[in-house]
Amino acid sequence: MHPLRPSWLRYLPVVLRKRLGDRPNLQKAFANTGWLFLDRILRMGVGLLVGVWVARYLGPEQFGLFNYAVAFVAIFGAVATLGLNGIVLRDLVKDPQHVNTTLGTTFLLQLIGGVLAFFMAVIAIGYIRPEDAIIKLIVAVLGFGLVFKAAEVVKYWFESQVQSKYVVWVENIVFLIFSAIKIALILNQATLIHFVWMALAEIVLVSVALLGMYMWRESGLRRWKVERQRVKTLIKDSWPLLISALAIMAYTRIDQIMLGQMLGNEAVGIYSAAVRISEVWYFVPLAIIASVFPSIIEAKNTSEALYYHRLQKLFDVTVWLGLLVAIPMTFLSDWVVLLLFGEAYRQAGPVLAILIWASVFVGLGFSSGRWFVNEGHNLLALKRNLMGLTVNVLLNIYLIPLYGPKGAALATLLSCIMVSYLSDFFSQKSRVIFLQKTRALFFLSIIKATVKDEN
Repeated sequence: MHPLRPSWLRYLPVVLRKRLGDRPNLQKAFANTGWLFLDRILRMGVGLLVGVWVARYLGPEQFGLFNYAVAFVAIFGAVATLGLNGIVLRDLVKDPQHVNTTLGTTFLLQLIGGVLAFFMAVIAIGYIRPEDAIIKLIVAVLGFGLVFKAAEVVKYWFESQVQSKYVVWVENIVFLIFSAIKIALILNQATLIHFVWMALAEIVLVSVALLGMYMWRESGLRRWKVERQRVKTLIKDSWPLLISALAIMAYTRIDQIMLGQMLGNEAVGIYSAAVRISEVWYFVPLAIIASVFPSIIEAKNTSEALYYHRLQKLFDVTVWLGLLVAIPMTFLSDWVVLLLFGEAYRQAGPVLAILIWASVFVGLGFSSGRWFVNEGHNLLALKRNLMGLTVNVLLNIYLIPLYGPKGAALATLLSCIMVSYLSDFFSQKSRVIFLQKTRALFFLSIIKATVKDEN
């Protein structure tokens, strides 16, 4: 007797329907991916249009100032999460009996981390730009949002249950509300600081709504527990990931900060326009990875061969998706920038043509990052991310004076290749996934499958 199949299966093509069949875990992953895609498609459409409107309204100078502050605060966001996200997801999947202890302890740790991150951001910007009152105010307002990152523990739980639709509901309702508010601000000739306050309000409302959704689904937060021993084990496991996350945020955001310090806010605005378009596509590998990685983790308990087989498929898919975006966008970048941002941002076209190639390696980086956590190679992950940060900073110092925003884009691309791919070669432990990524990048898995089918 077949188990009850979800009603949405009947709307899929026959090939997919047969593939999913009576495989409930695969059905859950497919449905979860669908919800995450819906979330990101909505954000890609509405978010890009509203973001472009805001960029046109503010102009490169003020848009650059805002993005400089966002990039600066984002670096300290790693302190707010304490590198716990991958660890907590792993433990929620592997140890469901202690879910409430894991959630309660993680919430407290990330609340403390958020407060610490806020003060670090405020002190750091005061040191870097002591005479700039506006940037200090913007960083203080946006930085306060780091305190509310503690609520992201709810997202980890829903992800572990492959039930991302509830997170999608919450985040998109709030997102649409604040998109309408941003349009109203533009129509009413609001100042930059109004947009800054709205950014903080959106973070606060999402956090409150996520906790509310969890309370509705799981009958409250009263079952959450904080245990001293759990604090010790989480910190012991996560401290390398915290430093690693700091390195990741630094090498992904340091280009905007260095551009601001070396060339001014307008250069940051030009660069940020290209970044906004290039990062729109990142939702695709992220949605897929979030949905399928719990099943990859479970596969390790069944068979090492199955575990790496599924991991190889994930690497193959992320590379193909990256190429599908990077190749056409290389030739369309100037046209896309002019269409969306207008003449004031014309210089962002060549920057986008370089940055878009990072999408080929971003999926590899996200998926292998989960592998490092699952295998317990946290120190190794730290080393590769510190390597990426070092490469990025050195390249920015050399390339920004020569090529401006294009130099920053090239530095970002090269450091992304180093972190997501080449760094895995230098350790015996990670060489297995270096070889898998090589197969994905050079289509060796597909060629092998094709030859096998022909024989």
